Amino acid sequence: MALPTITPYPMPAAADLPANRVDWKVDPDRAVLLVHDLQNYFLSAYDPEASPVTELLRNVRALKLRAAALGIPVVHTAQPGGQTPAERGLQQDFWGPGLPADPHAAAIADAVAPGPDGRVLTKWKYSGFVRTSLERDLRDQGRDQLVVTGVYAHIGVLMTACDAWMRDIQAFVVADAVADFSAADHAMALRWAAGRCAVVTTTDTVLDGV
Repeated sequence: MALPTITPYPMPAAADLPANRVDWKVDPDRAVLLVHDLQNYFLSAYDPEASPVTELLRNVRALKLRAAALGIPVVHTAQPGGQTPAERGLQQDFWGPGLPADPHAAAIADAVAPGPDGRVLTKWKYSGFVRTSLERDLRDQGRDQLVVTGVYAHIGVLMTACDAWMRDIQAFVVADAVADFSAADHAMALRWAAGRCAVVTTTDTVLDGV
């Protein structure tokens, strides 16, 4: 199955968010900002001039700039292009071969790309913790919060947030700094996260609170 062509839809606003079960707050001394899979290949499914991708990139960039100013580590995940069937594993059955062996497709979008010293983890499965050093990196830095941004909300973003919870790492899903296949998928991901594993928040709330 190839990626769908994603019809533009409105990025959710604060009034659209589900109620959270917990009242965690982002702490600059505890948090890491995760930019999840914002590669050209995944973004190519969207209309680049329409919602939600315009707000997605703008908000992730704003969060990255604030993180840099406050000394909050920023980690990007990126899936490699040209994976073999053995490397793909069961993802092959659901999504086909994945990214082509094309440097542009695999590159992180210019608007949110890491700098020369940016941390990029090679990602293999839905969760950013699987077969990566993400948990160890957080532990080594004495941090136990993960602010999650990127695509796609109901797949890798949600699974990473849930996996964080299972490792006793507080996850924050930034509702207007993630995007999905549709408004319905996006809303479902936010509801599930808020009710089961994370705080669902907005870019402005994070920026105003740190």
